[in-house]
Amino acid sequence: MVLERFRNGDPDPVYERFDRLGRMMPEGMRYIDSWVTHDLACCYQVVECDSRSSLDMWMSRWSDLVEFEVTPVLTSAAARESVRRTG
Repeated sequence: MVLERFRNGDPDPVYERFDRLGRMMPEGMRYIDSWVTHDLACCYQVVECDSRSSLDMWMSRWSDLVEFEVTPVLTSAAARESVRRTG
């Protein structure tokens, strides 16, 4: 899960770049879905990637416009399976 905080609380530059260049995700990365807060200050994105280096590459392409916070997550089904294996 990636939390994006738009620099200066301004989403316009992000959407302008997205309209011109798309998501700019490297190979090995896949966009799942995203949600934007009502005040348009933050975006929560769920993405999948093969490696942290892919994620870092993608974030570097947006870091002038966005501050990132990354939290690795599992699906509920994967978490349940993990608990079953260790319990």
